[in-house]
Amino acid sequence: MYFFLLFILALTILTFGLKIYQKFTCGICDCSAHLVGKVAIVTGGNSGIGFEIAKDLAARGARVIIACRSVIRASEATEEIIKSTGNRNVIYQQVDFASFRSVRAFCEKIYTTEERIDLLINNAGAGGLGNYKSEDRNQITIQVNFFSPFLLTCLLIPLLKSSAPSRIINVSSTLHRYGKLDLDNFNMDKYCAEYLLYANSKLYVNLMTLELSRRLKGSQVTVNANHPGISATNIFRRIKNNFIRSTVEAIIGFVYKSPWEAAQTSLYLAVSPDVKDVSGKYFSNCREETPSRLSQDTELAKKLWIKTEKIVNLSLD
Repeated sequence: MYFFLLFILALTILTFGLKIYQKFTCGICDCSAHLVGKVAIVTGGNSGIGFEIAKDLAARGARVIIACRSVIRASEATEEIIKSTGNRNVIYQQVDFASFRSVRAFCEKIYTTEERIDLLINNAGAGGLGNYKSEDRNQITIQVNFFSPFLLTCLLIPLLKSSAPSRIINVSSTLHRYGKLDLDNFNMDKYCAEYLLYANSKLYVNLMTLELSRRLKGSQVTVNANHPGISATNIFRRIKNNFIRSTVEAIIGFVYKSPWEAAQTSLYLAVSPDVKDVSGKYFSNCREETPSRLSQDTELAKKLWIKTEKIVNLSLD
């Protein structure tokens, strides 16, 4: 009994210690820049971190396009953002990242409705999707978290260039540090653990950011990646056991960041004049950080880009 009480006490101290550390190190975007006349796309803007990003951009006066799979959730989020910000120039467009066909249809719609894109925030992502193939015959986590954002970004590059200066923000994760890139199996066709699928997808996002920044040099279109921080968003919704899912969300919700706090680095990269000329970098807590060694490998980034172009059937010169 004595040792059990000591364990509970130590766990309590550790939990509150982590909470205090998180609060003191959490970066906050204090830039008050307005975005009237600007157009922003936020993927996954219907909930969690993406919702907070979309709401903030709308409050700054931007035309905000929420891109997500569920029309119902997107509609509800749009109404809530309009109500809370007073900005009625908030809309949604449906896109399913499990389908390249859907991504292409989304981008075609954007070209018919929008004259410019100033901000593209690739926020949508998911974990715990399992080991199955998408309709495009790709590992589902890799497609949703990397291949589809890659395709969407490439298809919108011409509009981003014509709207320059413009910015692309890719939401990554500190879990990219556990990624292990095998170019002969980069589509993760062989069975592997869920954590590695997610970690690799975020490593690919970092490498995409690095190579895209090289390709966009001189265009006044910047691209940066960031780790938003651990936050209790609906990224855990696919954990099937209700008790485990609720427990994970409760612990993370108390110890780590709120979705509003986790949105701050993406917002910093989207609006701060401090990073208007910064590209190809990795940020966390509104500060530049050094990502993993693999994330900085320019030759690896080029090879991954070329292989990914073939997967999504696209070439961007």
